[in-house]
Amino acid sequence: MFVDRPELKPGHPALAPLLGHWRGSTVLAAGPWGPERTVDAEVSYTPIAGGFGVVQGYRHVEPDGTHFEGHGIFTIDPARKDVLWYFVDSTGALPAGAARCTWHDGVIRVERPSSAGWTRHAISVEAGVLRHVTDLRAAGRFEPEDVPEVKAQVAGNGKDQTYRPFMRSVFHRA
Repeated sequence: MFVDRPELKPGHPALAPLLGHWRGSTVLAAGPWGPERTVDAEVSYTPIAGGFGVVQGYRHVEPDGTHFEGHGIFTIDPARKDVLWYFVDSTGALPAGAARCTWHDGVIRVERPSSAGWTRHAISVEAGVLRHVTDLRAAGRFEPEDVPEVKAQVAGNGKDQTYRPFMRSVFHRA
């Protein structure tokens, strides 16, 4: 029996609105990964461990039949009462570890490093619509030759230090 069990109750207000299965679309910005496009997407958030964690599963299918998928786990730090998120995806970029999120005015925000650079996320549910916005900051040199609007934004030293739009997802409950 765990005597020092955290006082945190299942259904933390940062995670409870996400629970369920959602369908919608994701707009992928133009970049080294291809031209701008919109793809059908789905995401689900499932409570685990008595409500002390939430598993996230995201998937979209490209027009050529290939797919992207990612899976995460959210939990709450019982000492600080904030959200922790560990996420892996089919790109193979390994995360540095669980990222500490902020939660304010109904928006979960996080910046997290990986072997490919940094991602910045904002996840929220408002009026029955789930939004997940992801921006990227590449590690090291960024080669934007095929994307003129991105090429103009690269710093003079050839190092990319600014976030750029990557994925904009909008979902409704399925």
